[in-house]
Amino acid sequence: MTTPPCFSTKTFSFLETLTANNNRDWFADHKQDYEDNVRTPALSFIDAVGERLPQIAPHFVADHRKMGGSLMRVYRDTRFSKDKTPYKTNIGIQFRHEAGKDVHAPGYYVHISAAECFVGVGIWHPPSEALAKIRTTIVEKPHAWSDARDDASFSRWFVLSGSRLKTAPRGFDKAHPLLDDLKRKDFIGIANLAPALIEQQDFSDIVCDYFTAGAPFMRFLCQALRLPF
Repeated sequence: MTTPPCFSTKTFSFLETLTANNNRDWFADHKQDYEDNVRTPALSFIDAVGERLPQIAPHFVADHRKMGGSLMRVYRDTRFSKDKTPYKTNIGIQFRHEAGKDVHAPGYYVHISAAECFVGVGIWHPPSEALAKIRTTIVEKPHAWSDARDDASFSRWFVLSGSRLKTAPRGFDKAHPLLDDLKRKDFIGIANLAPALIEQQDFSDIVCDYFTAGAPFMRFLCQALRLPF
């Protein structure tokens, strides 16, 4: 049986060089390097995670399509940005909920770049309706939220991150004991990874172990959004 390709030092070298040569001409000349050292190992990684994901979170999807799947596109959306460089200098992979349509859905995330590598779980920049549901559930079920947030495995592996309001969200008690959490605009947990882990043959198993540790947090979010976990 042929060993599937995995990320390597060539992956990081490509991302570093792309950072220094972020233009269409350079990328066109090195398109095969992107295919060999980024996209091919990324799709193999997605396949490998997909073998275990049904046992961890059966309603989350590992989609190995080259375009429109779990691997996020390399092209940046520069329409509303002052930064007009055309390419992302990181690998972004999202295993989102089957009910989700974009990156703002609940999901598991893997980020690989020359600057940082991490695993993420949760929901980033949720729409206002989804955010209201999560905050309301925290108020209505404070112990369930605290249990998920403070779960031993989750809190050992992940740190809560993301944007926050400066004051209490509209309609919520300014004196609520969980106000710090109610002010969150993102509900995501981040676990930083050593770059050396990315190059290991069992990287997909390592990531799935992180996903397993994130299950209590993800279960709470899905329940708050009335989604199956």
